[in-house]
Amino acid sequence: MHIPDIPSYYALKAIHIIFMVSYFAGIFYLIRLYVYYIDAKDKPEPEREILRKQYIYMISRLWDIITVPAGIIMLITGIFMMINTKGDISFYILREPWFHIKLVFVSCLGVYHYWSWRCIKRIKKGTFHTTSVHLRMMNEVATIILFAVIFIVIFKQYFMGMWLSLLISFVVLVFVIMMVVKFVNRKKNKK
Repeated sequence: MHIPDIPSYYALKAIHIIFMVSYFAGIFYLIRLYVYYIDAKDKPEPEREILRKQYIYMISRLWDIITVPAGIIMLITGIFMMINTKGDISFYILREPWFHIKLVFVSCLGVYHYWSWRCIKRIKKGTFHTTSVHLRMMNEVATIILFAVIFIVIFKQYFMGMWLSLLISFVVLVFVIMMVVKFVNRKKNKK
């Protein structure tokens, strides 16, 4: 595997990781704010209206100031890491099977990002009608994408030899996460 042995590549990689963490923090908190917004419907007036206005404000600020800028910087630094020091696209990485799988999950993240944006538009129009349980399950989608990308990148040198065991482990992890979410929601509903 060829990685340019220059400090600028590693600085770019560090910036990519920092903004990936910032992006996912924004996405995770965004869905939590959606849950709070939906749960506010059970509050009496004027508390409901006050809370919903505050959540809309918080959602907008989080999206515009943290999540979208962090996502853009994460994407740009990811693209620049594919470009070698001569300014050419590194075709080596584009031939790697692990990178293709990573791109599939990054594409899923793009779809998730679009879904999040559509939710914001519906919240602002007052047409956002879903359940907090559905939103909690959707929050786990981002968790699954994050787990998948991290494991793919960390185990990339073993990817071809271990792909089946990694896939089975990932499916088991997804199942465990979903069961924990169901258990927590069932316990919450009993209260």
